Parts: sequence; C-alpha cells; structure tokens
Amino acid sequence: MYFNVTIIRPICRLSLLCVCVCVCVCVWECMRVGVRVCVSSVNIVAMLRNFWEQKQVKGSDSQSEDSVKGSVSQSEGLLLYESAPSPGPPYICYVTLPGGSCFGNYKECETQAEARRDAARVALMNSLVNELPSRLITPLFITHSLQEAASASTVSVEDACDPSTSIGTYCLLLQSYTGRTMLEFQEGMTVFQLLHWNGTLKVLRERQCSRQSVIGYYSQRELDASMRSSMALDWLGRERQTPRLLRMELRAAQRELDVARRHGNELRFYKEKTEILSLALSQAFTHQPHTDSHESPEPHIHHQ
Repeated sequence: MYFNVTIIRPICRLSLLCVCVCVCVCVWECMRVGVRVCVSSVNIVAMLRNFWEQKQVKGSDSQSEDSVKGSVSQSEGLLLYESAPSPGPPYICYVTLPGGSCFGNYKECETQAEARRDAARVALMNSLVNELPSRLITPLFITHSLQEAASASTVSVEDACDPSTSIGTYCLLLQSYTGRTMLEFQEGMTVFQLLHWNGTLKVLRERQCSRQSVIGYYSQRELDASMRSSMALDWLGRERQTPRLLRMELRAAQRELDVARRHGNELRFYKEKTEILSLALSQAFTHQPHTDSHESPEPHIHHQ
C-alpha cells in the first residue's frame, strides 16, 4: 500500500453535532471575512447558492466586471442536486459543491423538496464551518494530525520524515495542502481512497511504481468519467471471475452511503463507489445471457 488512506479519516470527518454547535460562530466568521450570509432567510437553497456566489465573486477580483457578472449568473450550475429514485417517501437528495464535496439530507423527508432543502442545509453548515481558521491546514495542524495518525495506525511518528513510508507520504500530502482547508484536502484525497478501494494502488506497487510518481500523477487527475469507467471495467472483470460479486459489493456500498448520510458526513467517496459499481453492473447485464434478463441492475441517481 502506498499509504494508509484510513489515517485521513480523523481530520476529514466532521460530525453533524459539531457542525450544529459551530454554525453560529461560522456565520459570524464568514461575515467578518466578507462572505455575506442572509441568516434571516428561510430559503436554505438560496442561502447555499448565495454563499458560493459570494465566494466566486471574491475569487474573481482580478477579472473584469463583465466576467464576474457572467460567472455569477452561472454559479447555480456549480451546485448539482441529485435525488435517488424512490416510489414514495422517505426521499433522498444529494448536493455536490463546486470542489466536488457531496452532502445529503440526514432527516427522513416526506417530499423531494424537503429532502432538497435538508441536503442544502447540511451542505451550507459544512461550507460555513470550512471557513473557520481552525479548518486551515497549518504546520501545527499537520504535526497534530501526524501524531494522531501514528497512534491510530501503530506506526512511529518519526517515520513522517521518510517519504518511502505510509505516514511519510501522508505528511507530504498534508504539506502540499498547507494554507488550504480540510474540505479541500478531502476532495483531493477522494481519488486516492477510490484507487485504494479499487485495488489500483496495489497493482501500481506490484509494478514497482514509486510512491512519488503515483501521487504526483493522480494529484493532477480529476475524478472524471474516464477514471470511473476504468474502475468499472476492473469490477466487471471481477464479476466474471466471481458471479454476483457486484450485487454484493453494491449493496454494501449503498449501506455505507446511507449510514454516512444519516450522520451528516461528506459523502463523495461513498457515492462514487455506488456509481462505479452501478456502472459495472449495468455493463454486466448488457453482456450477460438473455436467460438472466429478468433481473435488472440497481437504479441510478437522477439529476435534478
């Protein structure tokens, strides 16, 4: 293994309880740094959109006025809402933020509109918390994270100075995100979590690819349709060797996604797993004999 992806969990998981406790402080902090949030508005979906519009305007200071207006008019498209197909309540909705982070409704919702609002609420609270100075990756934060990772994985913190070790690689990754937020770090680490889950990192190690080259390459890669298709083909091959493996893995991934959603956690890793397995399962049904055609693959998430 190039590095133990489980050691990133302590800093990437923010419980819903912590979010709720911090949200008032976050609103004040965001207003202090110039991100305007209308706390009196009851339209939580509009509040989330406004939050990211303001961040986009702040990040476009060097652009012309016309460019800024054009980017703001397109900002709503940066928030992707998706609902899981359901014949009736409770309904499930996911919202993906511009950086790729994904959140879902944690309450049981009787309507799709209610699920959409609840997903937006969770995403907004996490977005606000991410603006706090304590969420920035600093040298002190890196030191504490390495100590926690070492104690959790029974490795020596002194090995952090050695890039050939798992914790040393983890240290390099953290240092590359210095000055950025924990949510941004998790967005970057999702690719490596999926590569570990898919077995790609193990294959690259067996091919004697260096850790530095693998990290350098995949740090620049986006999690796009090409990468998803490649992983789906890997799982399709495993399905041919072990029939019904895909269904078992997909059900397990869906349970993980459901548990993470109910806890208000960031969901992209779990959601990407279910989508990759669903894609592989649909391809398996496309190529299987007609005698099995009475079964159908798991439903996909619908974009709104």
